[in-house]
Amino acid sequence: MPLTRKQISSAPKRRERVVEICEALPEVEMQPVGQGHLQFQVRKKTFLYYMFDHHGDGRIAVACKSTKEEQGRLVTDGPEQYFVPAYLGPSGWVGIRLDTDRVDWAAIALHAAAAWRMVAPKRLLANL
Repeated sequence: MPLTRKQISSAPKRRERVVEICEALPEVEMQPVGQGHLQFQVRKKTFLYYMFDHHGDGRIAVACKSTKEEQGRLVTDGPEQYFVPAYLGPSGWVGIRLDTDRVDWAAIALHAAAAWRMVAPKRLLANL
């Protein structure tokens, strides 16, 4: 299903919010990848992607590093918000929709922080 005008017009604000959340984490680097997507890394290890209509899927979303167990729980309990992202899903990553009328930004921040902790070096974690 294609993105609506409302979703497209709100995308820059949502993207900016994701950037703010991720850049609040220590040593995060951001880089553009593909058409309208962003990759967030800590010491060259990716923990989150911002995705805009990834391969025409009609979604504005983030994909966060997670575990297969957490992914399964989230997708089962909240299929309107969570999904298994293409390519990354088999590794346990979870997709979270940002194109809905109500986005739980506190939950996005918690997922981003959890994903960051999964890839951050132990020394960096110890300094927190």
